[in-house]
Amino acid sequence: MKEQEWDDRIGELARESMQSNVYDRYYATKLTKERAALDITQTGLFIKHRRDCWAQVSANCPEMEVKQRILEHEYEEIIEDEYSAFGHLALLVQQAESVGVEPAAVLSTTPLPTTRAVLYAYGWLMREKSWPEGLAALMATERTNDNRLLGDLDGGHSFRWGKKWVAELDLAWEKIPHDGAHSSADERHSDMFLPILEEFVPQHLEAAILQAVRESLELRELMYRGITEAMAAV
Repeated sequence: MKEQEWDDRIGELARESMQSNVYDRYYATKLTKERAALDITQTGLFIKHRRDCWAQVSANCPEMEVKQRILEHEYEEIIEDEYSAFGHLALLVQQAESVGVEPAAVLSTTPLPTTRAVLYAYGWLMREKSWPEGLAALMATERTNDNRLLGDLDGGHSFRWGKKWVAELDLAWEKIPHDGAHSSADERHSDMFLPILEEFVPQHLEAAILQAVRESLELRELMYRGITEAMAAV
């Protein structure tokens, strides 16, 4: 498939996932500081685990061009970019502090059983599947933050969730830098690998790669189902 076809197909699957009843319940949950704290600490586990996932895709891939692109992506996530001089996890720590969560708690929180299962599953997927399947699976989760793709659905995940922090927790956008950054940064991050798919994926692997995208989005839904249920119990 050409670059635009990959963009369209992954985008279609991301839109379908984001319209599931899992996210209807999640976005309908009234936020309190306690619920926001639970959500952001579980999100932090997912974000940290993604660093391992991207590294595993690179380890599985023999193509230097792809490794370079992954390093570019991860430099911005871990080291610095226009949103942070200390990486995106630092933005999450700053946002967590706005609801009373200390940095140490962000970095050492206990995963919910569903979160733990999802992280295990992503780790397996990245190790055992081909590198293009792993790459597309990670790209798909960034598509869920794409305001261009999801604007008619009230925006991508980070923008939509950030608006809830503003409206329901009475916080300024400056106090939620993680959601603010990812409401735009992931648009570029999801685009940057489309040429890789066009160049390196043969036609006979296309179906398997799209299946990996579906599985990745299903895993993400499972994680947010667990977070929603846990927030409801707070």
